Amino acid sequence: MSDETKNRIRRDALAYHREGQPGKIEVNATKPCATQRDLSMAYTPGVAEPCREIEKDPEAAYEYTAKGNLVAVISNGTAVLGLGDIGALAGKPVMEGKGVLFKRFAGIDVFDIEINEKDPDKIIEIVKALEPTFGGINLEDIKAPECFKIEKELIEKMDIPVFHDDQHGTAIISAAGFLNALEIAGKEIDKVKIVFSGAGAAALAICELYTALGVRRQNMMLVDSVGVIYKGREERMNEYKEKWASDTSARTLADAMEGADAFVGVSAADLVTKDMLRSMAKDPIVFAMANPDPEIPYPDMIAARDDVIAATGRSDYPNQVNNVLGFPFIFRGALDTRARGITLGMKIAAVKALAELAREEVPDSVLKAYSLKSLKFGRDYLIPKPVDPRVLLRVAPAVAQAATEEGVARKPVTDIEAYREQLKRFIDRTSEAIRPIIHRAKQARERIVFPEGDNPRILAAVQRLVDEGICKPILLGPEGMVNNELKRLDIDPADVEIINPRTSSRVPDYVKDLCEARSRKGMIESEAFRWMRRRAYYGAM
Repeated sequence: MSDETKNRIRRDALAYHREGQPGKIEVNATKPCATQRDLSMAYTPGVAEPCREIEKDPEAAYEYTAKGNLVAVISNGTAVLGLGDIGALAGKPVMEGKGVLFKRFAGIDVFDIEINEKDPDKIIEIVKALEPTFGGINLEDIKAPECFKIEKELIEKMDIPVFHDDQHGTAIISAAGFLNALEIAGKEIDKVKIVFSGAGAAALAICELYTALGVRRQNMMLVDSVGVIYKGREERMNEYKEKWASDTSARTLADAMEGADAFVGVSAADLVTKDMLRSMAKDPIVFAMANPDPEIPYPDMIAARDDVIAATGRSDYPNQVNNVLGFPFIFRGALDTRARGITLGMKIAAVKALAELAREEVPDSVLKAYSLKSLKFGRDYLIPKPVDPRVLLRVAPAVAQAATEEGVARKPVTDIEAYREQLKRFIDRTSEAIRPIIHRAKQARERIVFPEGDNPRILAAVQRLVDEGICKPILLGPEGMVNNELKRLDIDPADVEIINPRTSSRVPDYVKDLCEARSRKGMIESEAFRWMRRRAYYGAM
């Protein structure tokens, strides 16, 4: 990615978050509040009635308040994306973004809560005290190993679902892809040898889940920044790594990967070479999920092995392991059953639902959203696409059914098909309707005229249209002024056409056409000529 592109993305991202109302979320009322009666119901004296009911029966809070559809996204900012320990406040845009995804994909409301605290015991105390407010807790971007203790103790102490997405989200989505990759490669789960790069929250959660799915402990080898985690190693070890220490003579990542059936990376960019990939067994499964740049670039994987089955965390390559395929729908199923927690069985149910969905025929709406002619289960399609509306209708019911069967549901689901029908209300029909329109626009690549061709806000919109491949923009205005703005905004002039109406050779023809069209209204040539020098009229012609 060029420096110009990085600068433009940075500028656009800052504008996206700053312009209009700052941030990405707001609170809306769900009941009318326009009349005196509305006010008396919303607050005093009417509000006293549900308070009395909840005092008598705490479960009534799910009937009279938003608790049942409200999740807290909680972070202390110690492990934010690839930025590291940037602090609670700097991590707030990420937490707001998580709330947007909860709402967009599963209709779940979120309060993001950023805590200025690094002591695990104090964080546990703070979050536990919030239990009356929320139906579930999503822990986010809390560094390892503290995150393990925090989640474990909160699960034990709280009577609502607690889920650390950095651990379990990646584990669940990658596991679904891994099951399908095994199917493609013709390998048995209890015989595959897997190398894991990374030993943080995500890596250790992946190990736990893969083991529960059938991977044998003796066939797994972890590698961190020091090297292979082997029995007897002392450098940078802790109780969590010790559990996964291998009895092996391998000491480096290259040693570990030789002859391995699979590589699962949640570590850092460019740790794996083509030669290391070539040393693996036939039909190697390579899930290089470091973000934004994987342990080995996707093009390098394909160049090194034509039999590789690859996945990354990136959206610009096949098989993106994207956590948004998991947490909104897992919480949807947990909230709707008023589950006391999110069990291993519920996680496995989500894994299997995603894996099975990828094997089904892909609907046209998904193909159009990605400008694809076809998409079939295979090496390049192991995991459903994030915009697939069927994910909600498969994962949430699977989680709800597992919660019911495992006895953690306060409100068991007895009719899964009826529940699936209820979930359709959360599907974003507007987005579903607009995707085919965008697809047709991309196919046609029409020329669109922008009279205010030197307006920075117009040019920001133009850049988005260019990035999406929707049209060929025509910018009207003095060439020098327009080019100066394009340069200032890092927009490539080759992506647009610039026309100055005052010097355009098309003006005489447009004047003639306008006179013919408006002659009955008294239009004369001199007046038409003056109009054609104006951008709006020129653009319309």
